[in-house]
Amino acid sequence: MRLDVERVDTVAKLNALGPEWRALAASAGQGLPFATWEWNVTWWRHFQEQRHSVRDHLFVLALRSRDGTLRAVAPLMRTERPGSGPVRARVLQFLGADPNVTELRGLLCAPEWEVSAWAAVTRHLRAHASEWDWILWSGLALDGPAPGELSRMAPLTPLREVPAYVLPLAPTWEAFKASRSRNIKESLRKCYNSLKRDGHAFTFAVARAPEEVTPALESFFRLHQARAAATDAAVSHRDVFASTQARGFLQALCGELARQDAVRVFQLCIGGAVVAARVGFVLGGALYLYYSGYEPRWGDYSVMTTTVAESLQYAIAQGLSVAHLSSGRDVSKLRWGPREIQTHDALQLSPVWRGRAAFATYRKVRALLSSEQLQGWARRTLARRAGA
Repeated sequence: MRLDVERVDTVAKLNALGPEWRALAASAGQGLPFATWEWNVTWWRHFQEQRHSVRDHLFVLALRSRDGTLRAVAPLMRTERPGSGPVRARVLQFLGADPNVTELRGLLCAPEWEVSAWAAVTRHLRAHASEWDWILWSGLALDGPAPGELSRMAPLTPLREVPAYVLPLAPTWEAFKASRSRNIKESLRKCYNSLKRDGHAFTFAVARAPEEVTPALESFFRLHQARAAATDAAVSHRDVFASTQARGFLQALCGELARQDAVRVFQLCIGGAVVAARVGFVLGGALYLYYSGYEPRWGDYSVMTTTVAESLQYAIAQGLSVAHLSSGRDVSKLRWGPREIQTHDALQLSPVWRGRAAFATYRKVRALLSSEQLQGWARRTLARRAGA
């Protein structure tokens, strides 16, 4: 069961890995778009940093059995701050280090190869410990084989828990709804009846072809921004796609995945206008419900609850067996009665002395930059310059 490690450190090698990575994600990706080759290669194109202050390098590990079959992928990158020079911090982390665009990150591997995969990753990183100072791990199951194997190299420090939610679907909507709690049944009744009571008829559209997905994403961006800007919402949301970089990434990704019939943009329309939207991905018999948006003036009608309900009905009608409700613990997910999957982020220092020294220096610099004393000095300096 020993696996050999192949370092993928150029775009050409990353592209060449595409067909095998796609096949592995289809069988072992658990319906997660973040595990796909398309997500990772598109992310690298749009989010990699190549500046004097910070520079990213591919550090992807492809793990193969003795017959050459790809069994696992650790889609890592090395970030250097500053981008060059003898004194710099070198951090390994999974591709997807962005402001919440990539929700879940981690090793792509079938369960039966997981122990061997983490053992191979540990051997490789320990043998190349002089090339990195610390690692920010993501997607670690504390009750799985990863902590035990990685701890052979250096201690692990858990940083935070990242909960995600999976909702098994029934063969019919009626059977699914009957198995839900009284709370969600009442929410469903209210959201449908409130529209009907006030004379608002809705239609539900699903964009899936490339020529449909492109304009649907524009509506999604508008509604996602509107939701973030709402000042009277019970729960505040950030505009994850405020930057042209993030929007360009999602447009490029969905353009590619739509050609594989793996994208769904769910749209709730009232009076001919889209008032709520949610992006979804269909992979491996599962629906992943990604980010959403809605028109705040329709918030009292719970249009997002209606949109999710219609999306789940669509998934059931399509014969899908699971719906992922994305990451983050909040009421909008928990009331559906999903199964919680807990993973953790963790810190691991390099076993060589340079890594420990670099991390200690990094912490001191961060503390200095965030200190009130330095902030006060900066304010006084800016004030003097303005007076001049």
